[in-house]
Amino acid sequence: MHDIIRQLADKRGAACLGGGQKRIDSQHAKGKLSARERIELLLDNGSFEEWDMFKEHRCTDFGMAEQSVPGDGVVTGYGTINGRLMFVFSQDFTVFGGSLSESHAEKICKLMDHAMKVGAPLIGLNDSGGARIQEGVASLGGYADVFQRNVMASGVIPQISLIMGPCAGGAVYSPAMTDFIFMVKDSSYMFVTGPEVVKTVTHEDVTAEELGGAVSHTSKSGVADLAFENDVEALMILRRFVGFLPGNNREKPPLLPAQDPAERLDFSLDTLVPDNPNKPYDIKELILKVVDDGDFFELQPDYAKNIVVGFGRMDGSPVGMVANQPLVMAGCLDIKSSIKAARFVRFCDSFNIPVVTFVDVPGFMPGTAQEYGGIIKHGAKLLYAYAECTVPKITVITRKAYGGAYDVMSSKHLRGDVNFAWPSAEIAVMGPKGAVEIIFREEKGDPEKLAQREAEYKAKFANPFVAGARGFIDDVIMPNETRKRICRSLAMLRDKKLENPWRKHGNIPL
Repeated sequence: MHDIIRQLADKRGAACLGGGQKRIDSQHAKGKLSARERIELLLDNGSFEEWDMFKEHRCTDFGMAEQSVPGDGVVTGYGTINGRLMFVFSQDFTVFGGSLSESHAEKICKLMDHAMKVGAPLIGLNDSGGARIQEGVASLGGYADVFQRNVMASGVIPQISLIMGPCAGGAVYSPAMTDFIFMVKDSSYMFVTGPEVVKTVTHEDVTAEELGGAVSHTSKSGVADLAFENDVEALMILRRFVGFLPGNNREKPPLLPAQDPAERLDFSLDTLVPDNPNKPYDIKELILKVVDDGDFFELQPDYAKNIVVGFGRMDGSPVGMVANQPLVMAGCLDIKSSIKAARFVRFCDSFNIPVVTFVDVPGFMPGTAQEYGGIIKHGAKLLYAYAECTVPKITVITRKAYGGAYDVMSSKHLRGDVNFAWPSAEIAVMGPKGAVEIIFREEKGDPEKLAQREAEYKAKFANPFVAGARGFIDDVIMPNETRKRICRSLAMLRDKKLENPWRKHGNIPL
């Protein structure tokens, strides 16, 4: 018995050391934590239950039979974050560069299967050089097994990827299919092919940071949602982030006791929208003033800045916020902003999170770049997302709502539940100047007459009452009571039931 206990202790010690102390020290020297340190920081103290600590690879080629480490480069198991169940895997770069073998993949697949069975979120701490070359097709098959489970889990449990090191080749596609991707600046990378291959094939000289670093993916490609300064900040903010999400698609989002009164008024909002219709203002000011305690978790803040998305709470309940940003491109919708908002709305709909939309949109961005880039199809993604969405949808039009963009931004016609407008709302096919130049084109040579026509058009459409007369707007509200009216609407919609017709799945305009 003593021998077995000693063997157990030795095996546990070997597994905990991973690739050895020297390699752990090397991780620390790069400002990175080890795989186990990351799990300890992420989960509640003492809550982690590890699985498959003793699992090893089965490869015998290229001298691999003599190189075996218990755990095979990934730590898997479950624990809690603020008392809520989470499944976590953490790849260990000190073991074969975190590369994925057949056994490594089996550990992750087992974890994913259990997360699906019990309905709990899956968090992947990725730090991997890709498929283990020595195993050939076996490691590629392992990736495919993980990918298949990512797809099956999509919309069933929240899946979050935290990229904490290199993530190359096949390793990037599992995170790409998860709901959110977070990265760490200067130490994490994502690319299908690295800088050396790029140089060989396309003759481009590019660094790993430029090609697939955290800043590139959060500001240029839109692949990642947020970038953090270091491992510790990333893990601490991830703990906060999961507090907005339910465990699975059959649960409601977690309710927190609210200290901020639901009936609170904010009179500073009455002067938020400038008198000059061409003058911008910051829509984030409105969001921060209506959510509980000014606590707004923005996603993709450096990408497609003309639209703002993120999570907040209203009277203790999580909500998804979508808002046009007049400070950037006057709040126009373009290809990037449409895709960004559509994916966010679809996530909220999958996990029973109500969507609150603030509208100030002059239309879709014109130009050849947008048309050739497919704005028609990409803009339709946002339209599709809102139309398909069955969770409570509350819309507030603060100023402009012109053209097809009015329809797209959670209008009453797309089954918006409660649609409000501020007195400053202008709902029309287009702005006054462009409209009169088309309607009264024969009077173009008479500036006085055109000015008169423009004033007439403004009097008719530069207000929310025409839409209100048709029932497209449920009420015109004072800006100061926006929080109160949204909270009341959400309380009324708490038990909303709406189902789409049965289908295998829709064919979203991808």
